[in-house]
Parts: sequence; structure tokens; C-alpha cells
Amino acid sequence: MTLTLLKNLARSLAVLLVVTFATFTLMFGNGEGIARAVLGLNARPEDVQREVVTLGLDQPLLVQYWHWLRDAITGNLGESFYTGQSVTDALSSRVPVTLAIVIITLLLTILLSVLLGVTAAVKGGWVDRLLQFLTVLGTAIPSFIIAIVLVFTFAIAWRVLPATGYVTPEISVSGWAKSVTLPVLALLVGAVASAAAQFRTAVLDTLGRDYIRTLRARGISERHVIFRHVLRNSAGPGLTVLSLTTLGLLGGAVFIEQVFALPGMGQLANQSAQVNDVPMVMGTVLVTIVIVLVVNFLGDLATTVLNPKARIR
Repeated sequence: MTLTLLKNLARSLAVLLVVTFATFTLMFGNGEGIARAVLGLNARPEDVQREVVTLGLDQPLLVQYWHWLRDAITGNLGESFYTGQSVTDALSSRVPVTLAIVIITLLLTILLSVLLGVTAAVKGGWVDRLLQFLTVLGTAIPSFIIAIVLVFTFAIAWRVLPATGYVTPEISVSGWAKSVTLPVLALLVGAVASAAAQFRTAVLDTLGRDYIRTLRARGISERHVIFRHVLRNSAGPGLTVLSLTTLGLLGGAVFIEQVFALPGMGQLANQSAQVNDVPMVMGTVLVTIVIVLVVNFLGDLATTVLNPKARIR
């Protein structure tokens, strides 16, 4: 088990290095273009060259990446090319907003997808067909379309929830809850639709195993079979799906934060990319990758604990 976890950790670190280096290469590969974007299109060539040296973009790409990586390990992600604000400070106020939305959505996704997937697999019939229809419908509709519908319904027509803005929990817990409700619902529909379908498939596969039929033949109650055996053995595929769902939620947050004007990582990444603020983009990419890798590692850890076969790999 320890060897498996060490392999997963090493793989995560390798992915982190590869993705950050690839992103760094794409973003920093044109040093003169970055300097011209910072100074403006009408900047004189000599001023552009001077800015290239000031930003350290005249050094070899590997040297630039090593300096960035060395500073990033210590928590120094550089400063914005435009505002001079520390990237770490900017992210410290943005990350909690995105994480709050993603974590709440993920917890609700786990609860609802397990409930719906198990119910559809066990009940079958019209319940199963209804779930399949709803999952197809839920995955087909983009989250930003759902967000717009929610805004028109709850914020404009009924006026029970705010359409935009964010309130921190320190100011008002109830205001914070209202400000995240619509973004969470917008992300929740697609996440539950995808995860519930996968849980249903995993549960159906487990229910068809010989040992499940043996347990039922021995007269063990259906509740005991479902909760003690079926759910445990269906957890592996389900955890894999939830890891992918987390990645989808982080990607969806970019659009959702724009719709609801939330000051999160997605909004920061979008604004920074539009003005070619490379340090800010690299910072948001790094934090996003770390979050995804942590979730995947925890998923692998849970799978290893729940599935004895995984411990011997």
C-alpha cells in the first residue's frame, strides 16, 4: 500500500512539472511580445528591449523556468506585470471563493449521485429510465445556460437570490450562502448527471457479481448487501469519476464566475489572459493543477483503502 501511494505521489509531481513547464514555455516563449504587451503597441524598440531585460526574459527559457520554480516552491509566484500586485496575495483572496463553490458542489454531487445511481440500479424499471433521461439532459446543457436560466428565475422573476456579487462569510454567513447558491446549482446539474450515470453503471456491475447472488441466497437483508458490499465495491469507479468531476468543476468555474461576477480564480485567470499578465496566469494554473492533483491523490488513497486488490499493485 505504501509503495502504491509513493508511486502515485511521484506521478503527481511529474505531472506538475510537465504541465507547469509546458504552460511556462507557451507563455514565456516570446519575451519581446510580452514586453511589448506590457509597454503598449506603440512602444519604441529600445524600450521594448530594455523591458525584456528588466523582466528577465532575455535569459534562456530553462533558466527562467528554474527561477520561477525555485521561487514558487517558497510561495513567491512573482508580481503582476501591470499592477505590481503580488500573485500570491491576489490568489489568497481568490482561491477561497473558487474552493467554496467547488467543494460545496462536490459534496452535494457525492450525496446526490450515490443516492440516484444506487436507486436507479436497484429499482430498475421506470426509475432507471427516468434517471438515464435526466442524466443525458443534464450533461447536454452547458452550465452557463443553466446559470442564465437560474438568474432569470431566482434573481429576476422571483427575486429571492442575488444575481451577481459575493459576500464573504466574515461579513454575513447568510449573505455568503445566498451568493454561492446559484453558482453551486449551475455547476451541480451537470456534475450530478455525469456522476450518477457512472455510479449506476458501477452498482449494476457489482450487483451482477456471483458473490452478491450468494449473499442474497443466504438470506442476508438487501439493505445489508447494498450498504456493506455493493457500495464498498462500487466505490473505486465512483471515486475515479469524482476526481474527473473536480477537474470539470474547476473548468466550469471559469465561466460561472463570469456569469455571477464572483471574484474567484476563474475570473482572475480570464482577466489576466486577456491582458497577457503572464505571472498571474501561471499562478492560477499552478494552483489549479495542485488542487486537481491533491484530489486525485486523495481519490487514489481512498480507493487503495477500500479495495484490497489495489494495495498490492
